[in-house]
Amino acid sequence: MAFDIFMILIAGWTFIMLGLMIIGGFFMFRKFLRRMPKEDGYSELDWQDYYIEQALPLWNKDAKALLNELVSPVPELFRDVAKERIAGRISKIALDEGVKTIELDQIMKGYIIATPKKDHKFMKKKLKQLDIDYTPYLDLFEFADDEKQKFSIFEQTEKVNSRTS
Repeated sequence: MAFDIFMILIAGWTFIMLGLMIIGGFFMFRKFLRRMPKEDGYSELDWQDYYIEQALPLWNKDAKALLNELVSPVPELFRDVAKERIAGRISKIALDEGVKTIELDQIMKGYIIATPKKDHKFMKKKLKQLDIDYTPYLDLFEFADDEKQKFSIFEQTEKVNSRTS
């Protein structure tokens, strides 16, 4: 009887550990795929780091504070990754537009495009809390990151720049 309970506990523990390893492996594999070089020899993360580094002088204290506030609803475990992804997109837009400092316009464009479509409900709620009007940017929601469409968020530049502001 005690041996049977012990064997059931061992089997249960084995399934739990196997499940956790599969989940962890899935997320590590996704990160690995983002680190894989594309046709130009650079990965998505390489480009993200490049744009952030190039646009670092354009970020003022207010822009950094707003970015931190916008990513605050993201769980702390994923917050740094989300912030880097959004900052990379904002930096790319700011560099393409040739602005002197990053303002609300560039932050909104990058924030909307870099945020996955499944999180738009939370994003809109946060923008309403901050009294930020996102209606001028409604057309950008269609260019947002989508798990079903496997495109780089940096490939949307022409669409963002060609839109009527």
